[in-house]
Amino acid sequence: MSRAVMAFALLALSALSPTPAGAQAAFSAQQLADLSFRQHPGAKLPLDAALVDEEGRPVRLGDFFSGKPVIVVLDYLHCKTLCGFVLGNLAQALAHVPLDAGKDFDVVAVSIDPRETPQNARAARAQYLARYDRAGTGGGWHFLAGTADEVRRVADTVGFPYRYDKEADQFAHPAGFAIVAPDGTIARYILGVDYVPLDLRLALTEAGRGTISSPVTDLLLLCYCYDPQTGRYGAAIGNAMRAAGGLTVLGIAAMIVRLSRPRRV
Repeated sequence: MSRAVMAFALLALSALSPTPAGAQAAFSAQQLADLSFRQHPGAKLPLDAALVDEEGRPVRLGDFFSGKPVIVVLDYLHCKTLCGFVLGNLAQALAHVPLDAGKDFDVVAVSIDPRETPQNARAARAQYLARYDRAGTGGGWHFLAGTADEVRRVADTVGFPYRYDKEADQFAHPAGFAIVAPDGTIARYILGVDYVPLDLRLALTEAGRGTISSPVTDLLLLCYCYDPQTGRYGAAIGNAMRAAGGLTVLGIAAMIVRLSRPRRV
């Protein structure tokens, strides 16, 4: 059922008005429908994952877990669609939370694009720190990169699927992030691009105590073939998701038929 909700949510977004003519989708309807968070609350992140920080220094993911909850964001810094909304809206929402980055929690953004450099990471860090706009908290924001294999280890544990479209030079992936307990255990997911400060505060407080929450309702906002100027998805992806939605309807109908049959005694 969650896949159906996600497919129809994306379908609704793409159907609101005309879509940009140039946006294309290189993936099948099923591949697009599969690009939703596969939530793994209670899973332990690979803290030994080898990455590189903003200064080009080799680090381990576990270096950023020091007794505080951590917001883990997977994205890519050259993204022209939803990644900027995720980090930007997160920074703005955290600015209204009475907790300080570096003292009460950390933010760790891991790039899924192996081409990105420490210079890209430094520029992004400065950009989002300006959005956070709280003095003395720069030590709580970290932008990391790594090899495709090491980043994939982190992404697979988080349940963050992504695919690269070479022709469009875009990564297709969902929008949202995980809040992780101090020991590296995934505690909660916050999906989409609109974040409520009170929700963030409660999530960080509970994660700090080691509380593991249940999976949240899936809503797929796909960071792919999306035009931030208009807030619309491209026609190709809209058609693909319509096809995925149609397949889902057939699947639900078949399930209802099976459940409605009288059981043999």
